[in-house]
Amino acid sequence: MENKKKIELYRSMLLIRHFEEKLTELCRIERKLPGMVILCTGQEAVAAGTCAALEKDDVIISNHRSHGHLLAKGAEPNTVMAEIFGKKTGCNKGKSGTLHIAVPEVNALCTTTVVGGGIPIAVGTAFAQQYKKRRQVTVCFFGNGAADEGSFHESLNMAALWNLPVIFVCENNVYSGAQRMEEHTKVKDIAARAAGYAMPGVVVDGNDAEAVFKATTEARLRCLAGEGPTLIECKTYRWRGHGEADHQAYQPKDEIARWMERCPVKKIERELLAAGAISNQEISELEESIAKIVEDAVRFAEESPWPAPLEALDDVYV
Repeated sequence: MENKKKIELYRSMLLIRHFEEKLTELCRIERKLPGMVILCTGQEAVAAGTCAALEKDDVIISNHRSHGHLLAKGAEPNTVMAEIFGKKTGCNKGKSGTLHIAVPEVNALCTTTVVGGGIPIAVGTAFAQQYKKRRQVTVCFFGNGAADEGSFHESLNMAALWNLPVIFVCENNVYSGAQRMEEHTKVKDIAARAAGYAMPGVVVDGNDAEAVFKATTEARLRCLAGEGPTLIECKTYRWRGHGEADHQAYQPKDEIARWMERCPVKKIERELLAAGAISNQEISELEESIAKIVEDAVRFAEESPWPAPLEALDDVYV
């Protein structure tokens, strides 16, 4: 990978990390943010690596842990933050909150808290792309728990049967809610299930943005060649609880510490420094500029108006 592209990945991951660390701070302030806040801290390489391999017209379908996916796809931090605050200037006018954000202008068409709910939607989107003969693909992000849902198996079967241009990205972060993977799933690798649907199943280090980028690039080329879907399993870990109200009593502290030592942001930073592609001074300047972007987003959200009660039915058609 060229250093320029790697720096882009690094910047994307830094933005996600700073954005969500700010949300962690805000969640400690009583009644500052409405609703449940679910973060992807520690998983930034999956979002950055996947979305960097996509073109603007490609579609992503996300889940409840969506902020990283949206920012990596190019969503504006200001409007995403305003939506999390529930403000009128948010990308969904304050109606979706943090858990159901859609950003159509970057082709992030849907996020959903329904476990496995986005997977059949992604298959439908990919069918539309194929039917209209568009050179586009759809990427669907979901967790390891969603791979136990019937919607996962039905969707993979249909996508394979019709050779649809869809990439299934499983972010295996060890836990499904408060359950470890081995407590609810017999297979060691979710990617092994791809064999049942005659599609490639790829396991990658989900803390290595470059590895995720390469796997997604290859899967995208397969889609565009009419060779159908790919299941990519990204092995990673969430540093925070399932939500910010989760005190992580079920996660061993030494396990969290071990995974924090494998920080995906620091990994790519060390590689760039070792290659002479970036200096410590440039890193400091980049951190400072991204911190300002996040602070500006918070200020934008705080200063934005609340939607009026009568606007609740705007954009509701049925």
